[in-house]
Amino acid sequence: MTTLQERLDEIKTESADKLTPEAKAAVKEGMNELKERQLTERALKAGDTAPGFTLPNAQGSGIRSQTLLAQGPLVISFFRGKW
Repeated sequence: MTTLQERLDEIKTESADKLTPEAKAAVKEGMNELKERQLTERALKAGDTAPGFTLPNAQGSGIRSQTLLAQGPLVISFFRGKW
């Protein structure tokens, strides 16, 4: 059975093969900037508690994370969009 890490490595390799040289350079530049600004060291890690936030719902009304947490566990998913 394939492990999650093995599958992620496969996806990374497959994705890299589809990128143009310009896109690869942009990704590398972005990663270098993150490292230089030490953002990865300051980012939340698995198990960390996220700060409270308010985001708009589908109707544009603000929804507070604290309100949702009062109803039970909260899962947050980030969608990068189609590249």
